[in-house]
Amino acid sequence: MKIPLGYKSLRRVLNLALEQAANGKGKERHATDRPFDHQPIMKITREVGTGFPLGQAAKKITESAGMLRRRELDSARAEILGAIVYLCAAHILLEETQNDKR
Repeated sequence: MKIPLGYKSLRRVLNLALEQAANGKGKERHATDRPFDHQPIMKITREVGTGFPLGQAAKKITESAGMLRRRELDSARAEILGAIVYLCAAHILLEETQNDKR
């Protein structure tokens, strides 16, 4: 996909979130060689609904705010990327639910 003019910074951050999930903290703690759709983030989301990933994203955002106040910028950025991944899990579930109704 060609990135529209003025959207490269957004694409860069979304790629960082993907990198964190696929190769960083997400892979180390949760993947155990499973694809994203079969990891706990998606299994739990399917079991309990979007409240799980939305709540986790809110928690990470709150944690990031505290880190920012303490000037822990790298940690704050990592939490923000984690929140993005949880929001993606919510979006994926909504897509799956919508597709099941078609």
